[in-house]
Amino acid sequence: MLDKIKQLYQLQKQAKTVQKELRDTEIEAKSADGEILVVVNGEQKITEIKIGEKYLSADKKSELENTLLKVASEASSKAQQIAAEKSKDMMKGMGLNLPGM
Repeated sequence: MLDKIKQLYQLQKQAKTVQKELRDTEIEAKSADGEILVVVNGEQKITEIKIGEKYLSADKKSELENTLLKVASEASSKAQQIAAEKSKDMMKGMGLNLPGM
């Protein structure tokens, strides 16, 4: 029983470490033309958006919205992959093999 409590404590400690690592991890995604940049952290929170001059006119509004959505989705997907990989590594390190991980 004491071993299980120790293992649970270690897992909790590792989870906090992974969470901090994810918070500090920055993932960038750029549009194909490099004019739009979206940065998210490993917790999938957008931390920065940069828009090039090319898109800063009224006639480019629709193109800007579509490109921004695509780039933000790409950044979010990358962040999800990184978070899943770190979680998987943590679970393996604890000797836990969960289905699907």
